[in-house]
Amino acid sequence: MMKYLRIPIAIVAVLAAIAAIAWYVWDQTTGGLPEGIAVGNGRIEAEQIDVATRTPGRMLKINVEEGALVEAGDVLAIMDTRELETQLQRAEADVARAESQVLEVRALIEQRRADLRLAEDEYERARTLAERGVSSQSALEQQATRRASAEAALNVTLAQLNSAERGVDAAGALVNQYQTQIADATLTAPAFGRILYRLVQPGEVLGGGGKVLTLLDLSQVYMEIFLPAAEAARTAIGAEARIRLDAIDYAIPAFVSFVSPEAQFTPKQVETRDEREKLMFRVKVRVPEELVRAYIAQVKTGIRGVAYIRLMGAEDAAWPAEIVGQPIPPESLPPGLAPED
Repeated sequence: MMKYLRIPIAIVAVLAAIAAIAWYVWDQTTGGLPEGIAVGNGRIEAEQIDVATRTPGRMLKINVEEGALVEAGDVLAIMDTRELETQLQRAEADVARAESQVLEVRALIEQRRADLRLAEDEYERARTLAERGVSSQSALEQQATRRASAEAALNVTLAQLNSAERGVDAAGALVNQYQTQIADATLTAPAFGRILYRLVQPGEVLGGGGKVLTLLDLSQVYMEIFLPAAEAARTAIGAEARIRLDAIDYAIPAFVSFVSPEAQFTPKQVETRDEREKLMFRVKVRVPEELVRAYIAQVKTGIRGVAYIRLMGAEDAAWPAEIVGQPIPPESLPPGLAPED
């Protein structure tokens, strides 16, 4: 009998050992987080923006070096626009010439209208005299011909006016084109950030779309993590979060800015519940821009860490200080960003 009991006892012992190991691994990974707190590993990231030329040209001046901090709208580089400015002057002269032609045609139209009024008056006079028998029918026909000629001349001049006005529009469009190209020759920062790469030097000739600088957009600093389906379903956009980096012992206030509507690493056809529970969803945990600006000298992408998220239905769940670390001192935070206990 004892012989047969040894096998179940051995199985129980193995299962207990596995359970103990699993508990230790989970406890070391999550720190025994309370219900309602999700956790995931990731690294600090920010989008890279290529600042590029829109039209071909020679680089005249670059105002920033690698590592420089810039605000949206700051002038980063300027291209040589002397040729464009010459073309703009020529186009502006064409506009002035076309507008002058319009004025001339309008003056001619007034003259043609006066001629038509005179021809109509003479025709009416000739018609009245012809009805009284004082004037011949041929004289009436001559006045009718003159009236028709004056009307046709007016119509031709009106057509000339339309053509002249379209010429003004075409010349003006060319002026706008050159003005836009000159404006595009001044490259400005599209967002608050730091210059990551300087790719060209003054004097280099670039084609349309040539990259000049690479900007790290610091207006949106985030950590990307992956959560299982059950936790992703309880993760709300705007949910409160904390980020703890490996390099510091502070909990950084953050919030959820994105939850992917599609699972990652998903089979095309998910048939069973067990398979569905294994699906992972991409989640972005973003650091507020005000906090990034307050600690801009310390902000570096690529640093790894862990993000913690309060799930829906657990808004009152406390952040365990021994797990998440000490929060950033409230006195050093911008207004409204002091972490809750």
